Amino acid sequence: MNRLLLICLGLICGSINGQVNTDVYLFDLKITNGDPVLSNPKNISNNEGYDNQPSFLNDNTVLFSANREDQTDILRFNILEGSTTSWISNTPTGSEYSPLKIPGKKAVSAIRLDLDGLQRLYEYDINTGKSKLILKDLKVGYHIWYNDHILVTTVLVENRMDLVVANLKDNTNQTFQKNVGRSLWKIPNSDLISYISKENKVWEIKSLNPISRATKKITNTFKKSEDICWLNDSTIIAGTGKSIIKFDSKSGVGWEPVMYFEQEEINNISRIAINKSGNRLAFVAEESPANIVQKQLDAYNARDIEAFMDTYSKNIKLFNYPDNLFLEGQDKMKESYNSYFENTPDLHCELKKRIIIGNRVIDEEYITANGINFKAVAIYEVQNGRIIKATFLQ
Repeated sequence: MNRLLLICLGLICGSINGQVNTDVYLFDLKITNGDPVLSNPKNISNNEGYDNQPSFLNDNTVLFSANREDQTDILRFNILEGSTTSWISNTPTGSEYSPLKIPGKKAVSAIRLDLDGLQRLYEYDINTGKSKLILKDLKVGYHIWYNDHILVTTVLVENRMDLVVANLKDNTNQTFQKNVGRSLWKIPNSDLISYISKENKVWEIKSLNPISRATKKITNTFKKSEDICWLNDSTIIAGTGKSIIKFDSKSGVGWEPVMYFEQEEINNISRIAINKSGNRLAFVAEESPANIVQKQLDAYNARDIEAFMDTYSKNIKLFNYPDNLFLEGQDKMKESYNSYFENTPDLHCELKKRIIIGNRVIDEEYITANGINFKAVAIYEVQNGRIIKATFLQ
């Protein structure tokens, strides 16, 4: 196969440090024979870009971080009124993440990441959006309110997160464990907080009593799925791929699947939240692998190198079928293809047929480049919102 054809095949096919395109989905929830049953699905963000980290302000209101004009603000969704939404924050100098109701106040807390890189936990008035700093010296990644003055947080330290309990009354901060995950929850009907320990090779779900300082292992995570939620005081649910799985601490039965989503748009389920009454559930899902592949095809035809590369992972690998690696790494790919885009005015790719199998997308394509027409098949593998591998055959 000649070099020109290799380039053409490579072009028909990530990240430039961008965020994955995600949406927030809301469901009605019932418990049947101990398993969650979801119905009445709604995409309540339905927005291009990063929409994530849902929590419930009350039984009928969802908070989440939503993309708006190149920043991320706190959005409030009124469930009873359907599509009615209102913004709580509007911070031109930064973005807000992980909003939570503050106990006993008409306010929410959220992580603010400023444009200058400063990351701190703030309080936002629900009605006015006015903000004030909660923790001055901690670079908080995630948090949960234990009560109205004690916070359990994960704090960024070097290249990890540490579990830190902050007491707002006496202004003390105590580190309980190094290297933990992002999922923090109050365990129902208890005085405990659950967290993910990453100290060992196999991650563990543990409980913490912030007052007595006692910790206890509950179970191992399912592989390295760290986004969990408590269905009740004994049952944990988590997302993995297109499935929801559960672990029952009372029965001792290991992780088992309880629900699979056939919908193309629901992938890599994460960030699960349940309201206080236990009748509504929200989670985050990544966009369809087919959408990501279509974006790269559209960018290819537009010869938009930035949009094209934004669909590929940093460590993208390109193969000629079956396993002949001919290019690796986003930087090399961009360098090679930018010149090709600039010097090939007639390049065009027409999609003839598409097959989707899990996170793989198989496209049959008809390509025009430099006055040459030919058919090809491209097999794309998508992970975490980017194409990580592409294999081409003529």
